Amino acid sequence: MPISKLDALVEKGTDTIKKTLKRSVGLAGVVIISLSAMLPGIFVTPTFAAEIMGAGIWLAFIVAAAVVLPAAISKAELASGMPSSGGSYVYLERTYGPLVGTISGLGLWASFLLKSGFALIGFSAYFIAVTTYFDVDMEMMVLSMSALVLITIINILGVKKVKAIQTPVLFVTLSMLLITCFAAFFADDFDGGRPFKAAFDADLWTLAETSAFVFVAYAGVTKVAAIGGEVKDPEKNLPAGMLLSLLIATILYSLIAYLMMAAIPGEWWFDSSGNVVENPIFVFAEKVAGTEFGIFAAIISVLAMISMALAGILASSRFLYAMGQDKLLPPALERVHPTFETPHWPIIITGLAMGLAIFFVPLKDVVKLASGFKIMIFIMINTCVIILRQTSDRHGWNPSYKGILYPFMQLWGILAGLFLIYFIGTKALIGASAAIGSGFLTYYLYGWKHAKVTQTPFQTLFGGAEIESE
Repeated sequence: MPISKLDALVEKGTDTIKKTLKRSVGLAGVVIISLSAMLPGIFVTPTFAAEIMGAGIWLAFIVAAAVVLPAAISKAELASGMPSSGGSYVYLERTYGPLVGTISGLGLWASFLLKSGFALIGFSAYFIAVTTYFDVDMEMMVLSMSALVLITIINILGVKKVKAIQTPVLFVTLSMLLITCFAAFFADDFDGGRPFKAAFDADLWTLAETSAFVFVAYAGVTKVAAIGGEVKDPEKNLPAGMLLSLLIATILYSLIAYLMMAAIPGEWWFDSSGNVVENPIFVFAEKVAGTEFGIFAAIISVLAMISMALAGILASSRFLYAMGQDKLLPPALERVHPTFETPHWPIIITGLAMGLAIFFVPLKDVVKLASGFKIMIFIMINTCVIILRQTSDRHGWNPSYKGILYPFMQLWGILAGLFLIYFIGTKALIGASAAIGSGFLTYYLYGWKHAKVTQTPFQTLFGGAEIESE
């Protein structure tokens, strides 16, 4: 029987890319990078979610997490069996073949950089609060682009530099959020029943639409799998780190959303002009702890969102790197910098694309585009586990970590994901169509001439003919 790319990757295990990227990230690093990629979602999404659902948004965060959970479990299993850089792209390419791999790789790259661009767009509202308080005039676009250049350079310098910056930012951010939550209980207008009643007064369709919208806030939970080739003992650290990060983020998101709505009465998520407030954590902190603490919270929010963009470039650039390794994109993208041991060209290209997104894509549209495509990818990730389990006797699929409640967990993730996609609306269809179109074009213009075509588990599942490797 011919050896497929999946067979080779499983056989090589953690040695798959030892000659290229250095494994330097442990369990703590996995949690830090994953949380750093997720937490900034709470700095923008609550008020846009409240525009849809009102004060009951805490329940939407829990529902979104319940839909993310199957994908996190599935991805943990896939990461333990294929611990290489490229994350979801690698899993989909090895399961379905190079065409689906190209579509998913480019789509993942775009959705991750959009989410990171959303952080660099979103922090401007917080920075305006700071500059207004200190009576300083600064051009927000210049600030965003300067931050983008800085984080691109840091990414080129290496994962250790990224982790060294993210660790203190993450702990200060968590401390600020927990202090704000504690202070909320002492707010003059605190009413713990308000968000609870609002959540259960909302109809199912409104809850589903809001859950679909806030889904992007959890996208970072599996983002760290994209740097699987740089994680130490990935068979253990990737599953444990992703699931622990999801648990922490779910508790924190729902707690903040609940207390935020309990502490501030009325439809405060609209400003005096009727526009949605884009700096909810500043408004929350200012309300419960005073203006000075609110400004401190705004400064920390800016740092947290820059940190999230830092993690975003780190993860999204690895999709281009992995596609270069598989000959689906030009070979320059698989080259590693001799000094810094990082894929410098994918990082630079990702930084440039993020700059274009910052200039041309509105914030709310960024959230919808990123959420829609991530839900689709999570659905596909769940199907990967089903296919690999069903063809394990032919492709040697025996990862060190296997998710619980198979296949019911995966089926729940697929059905719930399809349900949520419906509520994203046309933005999800636009994003999916763009990803599929660009993927087809890239594959047939370049990839099919250079990629190795092998038998895939998907073909095996349906009794397809065996295809010899080149």
